[in-house]
Amino acid sequence: MSEIITQYGLLLLGLGCLFSFFMAWGVGANDVANAMGTSVGARAITIKQAIVIAMIFEFAGAWLAGGEVTSTIRSSIIDVETAGFNERPELLVYGMLSSLLAAGIWLIIASKYGWPVSTTHSIIGAIIGFAMVGISVDSVVWSQVWSIVASWVVSPIISGVIAFCLFMTVQRLVLATDDPFANAKKYVPFYIFLVGFVIAMVTMVKGLRHVGLEISFAQSAVMAVGFGIVTMAIGILMLRRIQESPAERAEDKFRSVERVFGVLMIFTACSMAFAHGSNDVANAIGPLAAINGVVQSGGVFATQSALPMWILLLGAIGIVAGLATWGYRVIATIGRHITELTPSRGFAAELAAATTVVIASATGIPVSTTHTLVGAVLGVGIARGIGALNLRVVGKIFLSWIVTLPVGAGLSIIFFFIFRAVLG
Repeated sequence: MSEIITQYGLLLLGLGCLFSFFMAWGVGANDVANAMGTSVGARAITIKQAIVIAMIFEFAGAWLAGGEVTSTIRSSIIDVETAGFNERPELLVYGMLSSLLAAGIWLIIASKYGWPVSTTHSIIGAIIGFAMVGISVDSVVWSQVWSIVASWVVSPIISGVIAFCLFMTVQRLVLATDDPFANAKKYVPFYIFLVGFVIAMVTMVKGLRHVGLEISFAQSAVMAVGFGIVTMAIGILMLRRIQESPAERAEDKFRSVERVFGVLMIFTACSMAFAHGSNDVANAIGPLAAINGVVQSGGVFATQSALPMWILLLGAIGIVAGLATWGYRVIATIGRHITELTPSRGFAAELAAATTVVIASATGIPVSTTHTLVGAVLGVGIARGIGALNLRVVGKIFLSWIVTLPVGAGLSIIFFFIFRAVLG
């Protein structure tokens, strides 16, 4: 039994809940814009509608597919044997509290200025910081850190290329034809099928494994095809209501076409929110699960611990609260400030980001939803010519990505020493 855990257990767990909610609030304020920014920027839905959709689907994703068992520390970043948590479990608790607080503060700063940063990298940076300075440099699994750094470059490039190619197919099959409206109605059902298929894959490959459902990649693919067909059928029914406006002007002709793509964007918004909630709630509640496990066992460290439902609920509520209060800031950056988005462009970006997440999950590459989505929006912008991009905003975003790991690490180190000094 650890004396410190016995003496301050309830206080530490209370702080853990508070910091975890704070971190989840930051995830909602910053990361949820990934799911919603393109749809809002393309004017397929309003910010209010985005908040309502995200509240329902982010919450459902976090609650239904956010996790039954979480690996508390074997996120492969810390080597448990080297760290010596069995002898001094309070060090793990201090570290996790510091990481949640550090990542949460960085997310608030980033959200205030509308920078879309990676919540995954914020928490990883914070955990690396406390482990490196508070325990030892050897306790960090550096090979994992370098693969995360590599994903900064790889994931935006992959999603950018996919978005570029997708938008070029839209140009060729629909926008650059003699009758864009008729072609939009003809081809959009296939794009809706693609959206349904990819999002079902995201959910099954990335989300449902948290619930303990072990579905193979092949089984996921078969179920995703079925889901894609159902989605396509619903889309066709919705498309029947859209009629071309009789105006002759080219602009109005494309307005009708974009209304067809607007239907598509509603599908991508709902499904991206669900997939995001199921995946990224872990950033806020993983460290809390570790703290809870140590406190409840009186200081006995376990690499695996059950995830109580109340922790999942706390994370889900925090995400929704963050989105409802500050989410609009980052939504504006992703949706309006990088490049001008229309529903046809926004759909290409969102589908490309989701596809990249599926590929990454299947191959085990650690990626950030933020990085993939920004890369995809850039890809769509480049398809229209480099002049379509706001390079100043792009530069600020890249800079915020680079500083995320060191800032998270630096803040976490400071808080770790404060906790150790105050509590012993």
